[in-house]
Amino acid sequence: MKKFAVAAALLSAVVATPALAADGGEARVEVRGGYVTGSGLDDATLGVAGGYDFDLGSTAFAGAEIAGDKVLVDGAKVQFSAGGRAGAKVGTNGKLYANAGYTFGQIDDPYIGAGYQHKLGQSLYGKLEYRHQFIGNNVKDFDTFAVGLGLAF
Repeated sequence: MKKFAVAAALLSAVVATPALAADGGEARVEVRGGYVTGSGLDDATLGVAGGYDFDLGSTAFAGAEIAGDKVLVDGAKVQFSAGGRAGAKVGTNGKLYANAGYTFGQIDDPYIGAGYQHKLGQSLYGKLEYRHQFIGNNVKDFDTFAVGLGLAF
């Protein structure tokens, strides 16, 4: 129950706070795909995510994100996650960031990661991201490498 309360709180923050953001904050939605490896699993993933980034001046930002990702193997269920990210703006089009959060579904464990997001036009962006999923119960951790394409508004 605690994990669902955390996810609900983060979702509420993502949905409710755009009006409170400083000028230059942006909402975003994306599709992403990638590759997950660990614990004998080596397979493709596909997912969607949404979030909001708050400007912290001209060189930094922080944001929240919710997502649903599926490992494309029989028997795998959609894995949901809620987390945050913070980083530096790189030039006028890039964002370099670290992220952390919690996944829930078949796997209920924390993750950390890093990524780079780059605007490809006024609202279109692409991104590369790495996540390390900590798995309890003496099971090997997972690593996920993903690319995404999204819209920022």
